[in-house]
Amino acid sequence: MKEEEAAQCFKALSDTNRLKIIGLLVQRERCACELLEFFQISQPTLSHHMKILVSCGLVQSRKVGTWNYYRMNEAGKKELLRQLSQLLSITEEGKES
Repeated sequence: MKEEEAAQCFKALSDTNRLKIIGLLVQRERCACELLEFFQISQPTLSHHMKILVSCGLVQSRKVGTWNYYRMNEAGKKELLRQLSQLLSITEEGKES
C-alpha cells in the first residue's frame, strides 16, 4: 500500500459513522439492511459510506439478489496496520527506531 492509499484509508476512518461500521464488520459479515439498524441514516447515505470503505480497500462487498453484504478485507486491514506501525515507528528525527 502506497502512502496515498494509506492516506485515503485514514481519511475514510475519520468519519464516526464509518468507524462504527468498521467496528460492526470486524465482528462478522453484515447485510446493508442490518447495518442500517444501527444508524439514523438513509440507505443512500449508508451506500455512500460503504462506497468509500470499499474503495479504500478496508471492506469487501458481495451482492446476493438485491442485497449487498459487507465484510472486512483482511488483506487491506493488515496492510493498513503495517503502514500505521511503520509510520509510528519513525522517531522525531525522521529515523526508524
